[in-house]
Amino acid sequence: MNDTIVAISTALGVGAISIIRVSGNEAVEKVNQIFRGKNLNSVLSHTIHYGHIIDDQGNDVDEVLVSVMKAPKTFTCEDVVEINCHGGIAATQKVLECVFNVGVRLAEPGEFSKRAFLNGRIDLTQAEAIIDIINGKNELALKGAMQQLNGELFAFIRTLRDKISNLLVAIQVNIDYPEYEDIEVVTKNQVLESVNEIKNKLIELIQQSKNVKMIKDGIDVLIIGRPNVGKSSILNKLLQEEKAIVTDIAGTTRDVVEGKMQIDGIQLNILDTAGIRKTEDIVENIGVNKAKSLISPADLILCVLDGTKNLEEDDKDILNLTKGKNSIIVINKTDLPLQLDLSLLDNRKYIFVNTIENNGLDLLKQEIKMMFNVDKIIGKDYNYFSNARQLSLAKSAFDALNDVETALSNDIPLDIVELEIKKVWDTLGEITGDVYTDELIDKLFSQFCLGK
Repeated sequence: MNDTIVAISTALGVGAISIIRVSGNEAVEKVNQIFRGKNLNSVLSHTIHYGHIIDDQGNDVDEVLVSVMKAPKTFTCEDVVEINCHGGIAATQKVLECVFNVGVRLAEPGEFSKRAFLNGRIDLTQAEAIIDIINGKNELALKGAMQQLNGELFAFIRTLRDKISNLLVAIQVNIDYPEYEDIEVVTKNQVLESVNEIKNKLIELIQQSKNVKMIKDGIDVLIIGRPNVGKSSILNKLLQEEKAIVTDIAGTTRDVVEGKMQIDGIQLNILDTAGIRKTEDIVENIGVNKAKSLISPADLILCVLDGTKNLEEDDKDILNLTKGKNSIIVINKTDLPLQLDLSLLDNRKYIFVNTIENNGLDLLKQEIKMMFNVDKIIGKDYNYFSNARQLSLAKSAFDALNDVETALSNDIPLDIVELEIKKVWDTLGEITGDVYTDELIDKLFSQFCLGK
């Protein structure tokens, strides 16, 4: 933490500019040694300056703009200098080499954010929100990450910890100073009331966080059916592009074809698979087995049937494979006379479509929205536990609160119950980073990209 670090903060490659970030107590002095322009040691904070980066021979390396930001009003709470040089691998690497030559070391992945955390600039939930912003795949994920970055989850957890802290203080005072008559006696009923209030607030956010995968990663949709029922045509129409090859030849699709689309901000990750049928073709059979293996992990399965024919044995096998799964039966080719006996579908949900006239596809999208409560998710507050670490700790805190209730119902003394309440306080503190281990911090920030 006492040395000065540097890393490229923009994607390496051809571009208009590259940004090289330097942070540490000697950041301004070190960059000033390789900068031909104003004396950076004497400039005001949060100013930008034109000049050239020079090598150890005094030769110009690149024409640059240098931003100087002095502690503590910076991301890391240290002096920060950002060198804006021309984009491109050669120019960027040469400028970076010049920074190395004056004794600045390469930052570890996520070290800028790690320093921001250790210096009190951000908490752990905000640090994890930075990763979510970088990896955000849709507007909803970005909005949720921004709320977390603004400290809303931190504020929520801090409120719960304050309530627990007040409860712990009240219990401790009653234990240590029972002889003082003017102290309000803390009863087990009062503790139970406080514990219930905290539990209700915590479980509400835990329940809301069940939608986090959908918001961040989207809904995994699997299209299956026997050959020539129109799976690839449905994929192409949903994506509004010719993603999959469509022919009248059975078995054209032999591998998984992937595509992405959005419904009201929720991403659909659509997988078109090989037609499922019994086959002696070795290559096609591999595709069939792969399609079957994708049934279990899928969030939604679209079982495509040909409406111009009655159920064949392969159709029945597919319906059996998907029985009890989250699925919609899509009856295709309804521009032609219907021959399919609907009574054989066991009252499962079905939708009529045809890809010639584009009928039924909007209804299919609407059904998906209803199945996953997309409208409710969009209208909700975006505050949630955004990853497995946060959610696991929240559930542990909830379980500990249940243990407190059990202990109180069994007439366990308050001084013993106090230990369980303190455990809840510590567990919630691990979410925000008020309580942490060096191993946790190192592991968490190692997931960041270099330069962040």
